[in-house]
Amino acid sequence: MLLLGRVPPHCGRVVVAPSDGDVLVSPQECLSQQQALSVVQQMQRLLAAQEAAQLHGTRSLHSTLAMSTLTRVCLSAETCPQPVVPLNGRVLGQSVRVGHDIHFVCDAGFRLVGSETGTQPSCKGEVEQSQGAMGLAMPGGSSSHGVPLFCSPGCREMVTPISTADWLTLSNASFSRQPHCAEGQPGSRRCSCDLGFQMRDSGMCHDVDECQLFQSIPQTRLCLHECLNLPGSYLCLCPPGYLLHSDRNACEDVNECTRKQHNCTQGDICINTFGGHRCVRPKCPPPCHNTSYVKTSAFQCDRNPCPMENQACRLAPTSISFHYLPLRANHTVPHVLFKMSTTRFMGDSLRFAITGCQGQGVFAVRRSGRQAGDLVITSPVVGAATLEVELEMSKLSRKALLGKHVFKVTAFVSPYEF
Repeated sequence: MLLLGRVPPHCGRVVVAPSDGDVLVSPQECLSQQQALSVVQQMQRLLAAQEAAQLHGTRSLHSTLAMSTLTRVCLSAETCPQPVVPLNGRVLGQSVRVGHDIHFVCDAGFRLVGSETGTQPSCKGEVEQSQGAMGLAMPGGSSSHGVPLFCSPGCREMVTPISTADWLTLSNASFSRQPHCAEGQPGSRRCSCDLGFQMRDSGMCHDVDECQLFQSIPQTRLCLHECLNLPGSYLCLCPPGYLLHSDRNACEDVNECTRKQHNCTQGDICINTFGGHRCVRPKCPPPCHNTSYVKTSAFQCDRNPCPMENQACRLAPTSISFHYLPLRANHTVPHVLFKMSTTRFMGDSLRFAITGCQGQGVFAVRRSGRQAGDLVITSPVVGAATLEVELEMSKLSRKALLGKHVFKVTAFVSPYEF
């Protein structure tokens, strides 16, 4: 360290002795105030450079320690074998590329049993799970691993080796790990945890369970459906019939009909619902009392001309249409589900009504215009459910019936509210 001595008024030039850092004063000539200030500034810059070099060295040491625990050396192929779907269960996740993960979920009444050695998981009847994997209860009685199966690329950690099995089941130990530490000043040590981990009194980094902390509170809810805790992170899961949205939180319905993923046979019509699909085949009523119908489109039947003086035929509906509508569970009410209207209006009035006993207490009809009416849901519906209601739109002239149209409405209520 350089020391600056006090320069007496009668002194000459200042000489710095590098051997001991003392400032010697020569009696030959004195420094001006400006020259002395310049010497001080030079020494300040030198000290600042030394401090910066020391700080850079400390940061390099931190980086080296971090890299020693995170760097991987890949040794094998880019894909892993296709996993086998366990009996009484299903697989979530489709990619088998290195670095991706999949999840096994069991049906109601079964529990998932796995192994840390890469053994194929299986779904067992209501028995205790093996200690090799952590279980997670799912709504509806199903169960899942608390952690996923990660596709191992045959890589090994530079510090801690991992299993060379194609599929690796993470155990409870995956939720705790050693901190990253660096020596500081003599007798001091700084340690930090990876993102998603928190230092405990034991000195170990333990996983922060984001699902437990935030999922149960509506204001901080992480996932629209289910939240699965992972080491240092979490994963949102969607029920069958949905895909995880690009925002990684919401679930969006899969349209099995447009994707040709339905099981409808020839002659059936595929109707997409929230979380699934239905196969329907609208049929015209059979002939009765000289009244018969012909199918004029996939969803409509028109009455054939009536015989002369056949009053029963003339009172029958002129046309019958079929309408299949998807509905989310517990939809806010009142909610307009279906609209009725006519483009050709002959007569002086229209009448809208619900026929039969179906739909009573759930649906109501209201007038929305001179030639239009609405079918309204008045009570929340818990899914899954199928609701059927039949509506009549009658055309009148001086209270005499000119004709009527029947709407057969079927609502497929999803088990979910999304």
